[in-house]
Amino acid sequence: MRARKVPAAVLADIADAEWVDTFRRPYVEDGIAWVPVREGYPADEDLPEREAYRGRGYHLIGDVAVLHGDAPTKEELRAIVEHCRPRGVVRVKGFLSEMRVPETEILYGSAGEVRHREQGCTFFLDPTKVMFSKGNRDEKVRIAALVRPGERIADMFSGIGYFTIPAAMSGGRVHAMEINPIAFEYLQRNIMANHLADRVAGELGDCRDLLSGVYDRVLMGHFDAPSMLADALAHVRAGSVLHVHSIGDVSETIRERADEAGFSAAVTSHRVKKYGPHAWHMVQDVTIS
Repeated sequence: MRARKVPAAVLADIADAEWVDTFRRPYVEDGIAWVPVREGYPADEDLPEREAYRGRGYHLIGDVAVLHGDAPTKEELRAIVEHCRPRGVVRVKGFLSEMRVPETEILYGSAGEVRHREQGCTFFLDPTKVMFSKGNRDEKVRIAALVRPGERIADMFSGIGYFTIPAAMSGGRVHAMEINPIAFEYLQRNIMANHLADRVAGELGDCRDLLSGVYDRVLMGHFDAPSMLADALAHVRAGSVLHVHSIGDVSETIRERADEAGFSAAVTSHRVKKYGPHAWHMVQDVTIS
């Protein structure tokens, strides 16, 4: 790995530098960071590639490693720390209420606010206070690729902006709604950090009360989305597209709700990731006619 040697304290300041290879992680030890360098830019050293990691699964969000499920063994925790050398390791036990507040414990080091970079987007968040699903990364990329400049988009469950920001960067005009005040504060901050104030209008509150006008695309990134289809269908037209998240396939329910609203719906289902034994996190793309 071609890398430059810099003080670890400046990592956040250079995250957007042209020479930084954002598809690879820096190697940090004793206050020094070895930052991967893109092709065509000078490097200080060519480091040997590390062995592939085959341990307990985790997501690196900023400089904090986050894992879900059962508590890791001491050996699993040690392997995570040695592999990614995080500031801290956080276990998410679950999420509380419709505000999706994470129930967490810090297993190593310290946590708190992080600056996370993903596919050219910047996200500020505290993984001990708000949800950030790194496992939805491919779905965020897919939605961003579908968005056309000028579309009016409703993000009914925007959180800190994990779908809002990529959609707006693709040229959409996003009405971003969030019920959790802490997540909403980070949403506002991330809108500014990505220079999208002219494309995103954020509102704090229950999305069912905030939907207004007619949308070209509706993002429904919450497992309770099927229960709110009637609210969303009151704000679409022929040609609008909804992206309905759920546990398991809910295509038939979507067609029934669309018929009740006076529409027809063409539904295509996608698997996002395994949710549990015999259960998948699904997204239904719904084209209204």
